[in-house]
Amino acid sequence: MITDLAGLPFDHLGVAVVDLDEASEPYELLGLEQVGTDETVEEQRVKVRMFQAGTGLVELLESTDPTGPIAKFLQRRGPGVHHIAFRVISLEREIDRLTHAGARFALAEPHPGRGGSRVTFLHPHWAGGVLIELVEHG
Repeated sequence: MITDLAGLPFDHLGVAVVDLDEASEPYELLGLEQVGTDETVEEQRVKVRMFQAGTGLVELLESTDPTGPIAKFLQRRGPGVHHIAFRVISLEREIDRLTHAGARFALAEPHPGRGGSRVTFLHPHWAGGVLIELVEHG
């Protein structure tokens, strides 16, 4: 249960990749198993493949649009870690709490995420250069 843990529990690490199949090979060789099937998140313009890594997940993100956020990330930085995600019980409550504490958001409103989840992102300039995703599972 989330309330039994110190802080917000780790959910997944998002990795921007050029090609899901090619990028999956190292994770498969490490023995990580794919979770479910690939999913396209239209609003984020991304195709997602998940791998179980202990109690968390590794999320591979392939852009479906050359003007989408993952395509832009790949153009600026190349493949690699895109974000770290933490699980929340109530996205609205966390947005309100963090806003009042002075947090800066890249997306201040909840947006649809993978598997029916809802997500928002804290701005990397506020979070030490790291894009942090907050995810509320349905």
